[in-house]
Amino acid sequence: MRMSLRMKVFTAFFAFILIPLLLFGFIAYYFVSDMIEKKYSEQAELTLRALSQNVDFIFREMDKVTDSTIASKAIQEVLNNRSYNSQDVTQIDYLSLNEVQQNFRELLVNHPSVSHAFLYTLLDERINALFSRQNYQAMPSEKFREHKVFQEVLDRQGVPTWVGPNEHPELTGSDSVFTQIRVVKDIASLNDKGILFVQIKNSGLDGIFRYYSYNQNIYETQFFIVNAQGQILFDSLDEMDGVHLKSYLDGSIQMDGKYHSNRQLFANQDSIVSEIGLGTENWHLVSVVSWSSLSKEITLYAKWVASITVLCLLSAIMFILFFVNRIVKSIVTTVHFMRRVERGDLTTRIPINGEDETSFLARGFNSLVHRISELLYEVKLQQERKTRAELIALQAQIKPHFLFNALESINILAIQNQGKKVSQMVTRLGSLLRISIQQKEEITIEQEMNHLISYLEIQKFRFEELFEFDIDIPQSLVGYSMLKLTLQPLVENSIQHGFEGIEYTGHIRIRACEEDNHIAFYIEDNGIGISPARLAAFDYRRDDDDETIHSDSPELGERRGLGVCNVADRIRIQYGSRYGLFICSEVGIGTTIKFVVPKYMGGAE
Repeated sequence: MRMSLRMKVFTAFFAFILIPLLLFGFIAYYFVSDMIEKKYSEQAELTLRALSQNVDFIFREMDKVTDSTIASKAIQEVLNNRSYNSQDVTQIDYLSLNEVQQNFRELLVNHPSVSHAFLYTLLDERINALFSRQNYQAMPSEKFREHKVFQEVLDRQGVPTWVGPNEHPELTGSDSVFTQIRVVKDIASLNDKGILFVQIKNSGLDGIFRYYSYNQNIYETQFFIVNAQGQILFDSLDEMDGVHLKSYLDGSIQMDGKYHSNRQLFANQDSIVSEIGLGTENWHLVSVVSWSSLSKEITLYAKWVASITVLCLLSAIMFILFFVNRIVKSIVTTVHFMRRVERGDLTTRIPINGEDETSFLARGFNSLVHRISELLYEVKLQQERKTRAELIALQAQIKPHFLFNALESINILAIQNQGKKVSQMVTRLGSLLRISIQQKEEITIEQEMNHLISYLEIQKFRFEELFEFDIDIPQSLVGYSMLKLTLQPLVENSIQHGFEGIEYTGHIRIRACEEDNHIAFYIEDNGIGISPARLAAFDYRRDDDDETIHSDSPELGERRGLGVCNVADRIRIQYGSRYGLFICSEVGIGTTIKFVVPKYMGGAE
């Protein structure tokens, strides 16, 4: 997609300033958020551990109170004396209480945390109301014996069992109170004589959680006591008593007694949920804090930073629009004139307005274009001289090669006393030299064909059984011009390389045809071919040592494949980089070389 310079400036501004700034802001925000989360997690662990110790202390304190109570003479008398059956001792006149009842009230009933207490007797199934509360009626003794809690209490052999609110409402009632249930034993025989129910007020727990909630209110922290099944037994805000905690969580929470903390949704609000085990009844202490309350300081800071950044960015954009715009326009104008120069218009000049740096740039451009036009003319003259020198040098490389091969063949025939063949060879050699020493760079296709026939007949004298050849060039093309000494080096390459080591008669076919406004020549042989690796490495613009195309010949003292590279270079120099050689070969099948020249008459153009 094509972009203007102005758009590139804006794109660079957004790509290298705005986007990195936003990325840095997001990364910094998430880094700080992670740091806040870890810091709060450490703080929450200390808080929950301290809070769990205070909560455990309340339950242990009540355990100690009931330890003293069940061992007292007062409880023993209540269990043994049938006269207390179904009587509420709170309704008895305090002055008329006997010494046993007074001791009982001092031990248990007058404790500030106790809200209700009664006894089940195991021998006669009496229920003794020790300290009653309104709208509560104890479960009948026979039903209580069928309840699963009854057996759990007996199995503990006097160790207290705690039941949370709403865990067994049919047994403890619907009020949000914790209930302690324990076996009362006979002091003398240690036999189970009764079961004591003591329900405590939540004022102690409320005081503890109120203290910690007050210290944590900046973070809007909510505390829960949860049983192993996830049911909420106590809520510091009295909002979720009795419900299951997992129904509010988007993820999971581990309840293995160890401390855990993670960030997740709680009641569809981003929160940090922390949990630690309590020492009572496999209960757990859970704290939930809203992430918005934790991050409100950093959010406020981020808003201020974002506001300042936006103002700075708006100022930068205004600067780009109103101050850089003029510079951009000047550059765009310069680029426009540079494109005109690129298309070859060296007469173009940039109008000069003002005396600032952009004007200096325009003057420098105009001076540069003027100097370039002068240099191009000089380069053109030098290039013509260089091209001419290259053609002469390349042709000079071919002449010794022809002459050496021909003289070698004549020498062999002379040694064999074949005078007639020597005469024919000399005639053909003279024809070759006649073409080679001509000063013209281009000759007709007919002359090039005669030159090639002379060369092939000389080679047939040398290698009579090695190959056969045929030439198929339409008579309608022989009058057109082509670069001289082009076909012979390619045919020579086929004989020397394509037929090297073959056990059959080689065949070379030279043909030409008209293709659009060009004339295409094909040199085809059935020789050994060229491997794909060597063929892929062929590049007539490099002076490498490929064994097939370029290889050193100790006998000749020059490159055997020089002809192929020479032809390719000469075609490229004469007709341009669009022209060159095309080689197609397959090992064991043969090789085809193609080159194309423009179709025209009348010598070099």
